[in-house]
Amino acid sequence: MPPRFFVDLPLACGAALALPAGASRHAQVLRLQPGDAVTLFDGRGGEWQAEIAQMGRKEVVATVGMHRETDPELALSVTLAVGMPANERMDDLVEKATELGVACIQPLMCERSVLRLSGERAERKRDHWQAVAISACEQSGRTRVPVIEPVRTLASWLRDLPAGGPQRVLLSTADSPPLPAADGSVIALSGPEGGLSPSEEQAARAAGFRAASLGPRVLRADTAPLAALAVWSVGAPAIR
Repeated sequence: MPPRFFVDLPLACGAALALPAGASRHAQVLRLQPGDAVTLFDGRGGEWQAEIAQMGRKEVVATVGMHRETDPELALSVTLAVGMPANERMDDLVEKATELGVACIQPLMCERSVLRLSGERAERKRDHWQAVAISACEQSGRTRVPVIEPVRTLASWLRDLPAGGPQRVLLSTADSPPLPAADGSVIALSGPEGGLSPSEEQAARAAGFRAASLGPRVLRADTAPLAALAVWSVGAPAIR
């Protein structure tokens, strides 16, 4: 299978374009040569056959070929609003959630959060997580890149949620009903390592979130949202 690269530009058959820096570095690491086949996608649906036209030290040029209709995305649109786990666990969460088909990830700072980000550091982290999502799309065959939203506090995010909208599920360790089936679109809210505080859970319920349990075991902050996403992924098969 040819290597896959994301290009954040509209693609068209016959166009010659310089690959973005990340894709160029990847092509160089793979030691691709002129004439080698690659696959490009621009996040707008489907993917494009292409081949390397020029390999330089700093620039890699590809010629775009035919478009292929393919849509491995979930029929269900899932947003994960997560109290950011510390260390490298957030990287792993973004990667695995992308592989499972997440549409959007909202990183949150909660009362019990260990990881706290603001200003330029928060923007750098967001850019890093977006790059992790792009890489996971290239590896997994996805044609649309999930959006990593700016880091926010849970309180401000809840305050700005519009009335109505997608189904809202609060992943809770309390004695709650099982995870419900989802249809159309859903937002799943989960806490950081120490969980959400009682006041945060109350605020989430006031914003329309209904508590749901993933079973009798206590799951890590980076495991619980992935478990919910996996359940919904199985229940919402890819569009063919």
